[in-house]
Amino acid sequence: MSDIEQSRMRRAGLTVLAAIVLAVGFVASPAAARTADPGPGSHSVAAPATISAGKALIRRACAPPTRRNQVACLTLIRTDVKPSRGIQHLIAPSGFGPADLRSAYALPSSGGAGQTLAIVDAYDDPNAESDLAVYRAQYGLPPCTTANGCFRKVDENGGNSLPTPDAGWAAEESLDLDMASAICPSCRILLVEAAQPYLSELGGAVSTAVRMGAKYVSNSYGGPETSDAPGFDTSYFDHPGVAITASSGDDGYRTEYPAASRFVTAVGGTSLSRASGARGWSETTWSGSGSGCAAYIAKQSWQSDGGCARRTIADVSAVADPATGVAVYDTYQSGGWQVYGGTSAAAPIIAGVYALAGPPPAQYYPASFPYQHPAALFDVASGRNGTCNPAYLCTAGAGYDGPTGLGTPNGLTAFRSGTGTSPCVAPGNKIVNGGFEIGTSPWTSTPNVILANGSGETAHAGTHFAWLDGYGTTHTDTLAQMVTIPAGCRAVLNLWLHIDTAETGTVPYDTLTIKVGTRTVATYTNANAAPGYRAVALDLSSFAGQTVSVSFTGTEDSSLQTGFVVDDVALNAS
Repeated sequence: MSDIEQSRMRRAGLTVLAAIVLAVGFVASPAAARTADPGPGSHSVAAPATISAGKALIRRACAPPTRRNQVACLTLIRTDVKPSRGIQHLIAPSGFGPADLRSAYALPSSGGAGQTLAIVDAYDDPNAESDLAVYRAQYGLPPCTTANGCFRKVDENGGNSLPTPDAGWAAEESLDLDMASAICPSCRILLVEAAQPYLSELGGAVSTAVRMGAKYVSNSYGGPETSDAPGFDTSYFDHPGVAITASSGDDGYRTEYPAASRFVTAVGGTSLSRASGARGWSETTWSGSGSGCAAYIAKQSWQSDGGCARRTIADVSAVADPATGVAVYDTYQSGGWQVYGGTSAAAPIIAGVYALAGPPPAQYYPASFPYQHPAALFDVASGRNGTCNPAYLCTAGAGYDGPTGLGTPNGLTAFRSGTGTSPCVAPGNKIVNGGFEIGTSPWTSTPNVILANGSGETAHAGTHFAWLDGYGTTHTDTLAQMVTIPAGCRAVLNLWLHIDTAETGTVPYDTLTIKVGTRTVATYTNANAAPGYRAVALDLSSFAGQTVSVSFTGTEDSSLQTGFVVDDVALNAS
């Protein structure tokens, strides 16, 4: 064995939230955004009592989470609106209906035919299909039933072993189904019901929805972001070519997951009102809209706000204020027509807009699309959800802000791929020697990073690869190449990544950081280890027109090896 091979040998074989006030949107203190991880235990919690919220009385449909990685649905129910049953022939139900929402957001009344929009929730709503039929009939929408192939309800594994019914989550499911129908009445709807409200089960339900063909998946639930979030991201929410939306939360300035996922469109909330003027509507920040700076999730390449080094919430927004809420029909232990709010309304609205906009390209993350078209959104520039520093994380203003993101839909343009109307001036792969088959050039790296088969790892394709770390001692390896991303192009960094480790558990001891220029676009740790290679696709379209360094940095602590193996790197411009 050569000296280099000997120096490169790795150590192989090592072994509840407090009681909450809602003021038509609770305003949390900045400290509330960093709550301690809750401990393990059961999920049973009594629902909170009715809360006085300004001129409206509001209650939560679901109790706040009290256990680690448990979540709650984010539906708020007006209790000062008298419920009614069945089709309302003389007086329309209270709350905004489909025509109102389409008018407010400049959306077409048709589109989405053949598209499958999935709703992911916990527990069962026994009346989901029959209640949906009443809602759609009330507003003249086409029937969506099991019999005509439009509606399907499955368990978290895609089967028929439906979970236990729950009245709070049934309210959530009714809201989600009704909003999806209001925005995309021609969409097929897939309802996936997880057995319990934990991220492992709901995340599995997301993967089931994607496996069953959904290109749009709405998640109207959330809980405190924990150190497990990067693992959930990798396991459940990383689905290029699928538009996944998640409610940002109903408790003001506070970070929640899965809205903090770097692979989802985090949807904040607004107060929506009729107004004079060409649009006919006005919006302000809803004070309950969740926002914040993630503690564990890296910032995506398409986000560029400077006040948060990690993922910033939210991306876009839609109506969520229960005082300006939407009409919903729910009869499971409930009275029928009611007015609901919360960012649970906003997430399926935005999922429906994505569905109207058409299927996303397979290699792109649709969360990036609004950042390519910020001018194609209604900017929400007033209101706040708390007090924070920097202020834009909790106070609306011109351009991007935390509570409402880039704004609300103004038609479909912001929810389609593309960086504009300029043609891509030089399409193709911009990485040279991405398979490492012709030596080290033009890569720069620390010693013994670019290696051949037989040195302890195996290439994804060909005979060479880049191997960072894996020593089991304090160590840092680097690998980088300068590239020019052409103007007017969509750009995706594709690579294959294998992670093996002697660490156990989910605590991130060893880290691989991928940067473009000075911006971190992805982070992986020993907690992401798995057999074989996995495909990675990172949307770099926001760097179009720039010459930047694409770099990989592996950092290892003092014991127990983690090896990060990279191969077949390409940066494709189109």
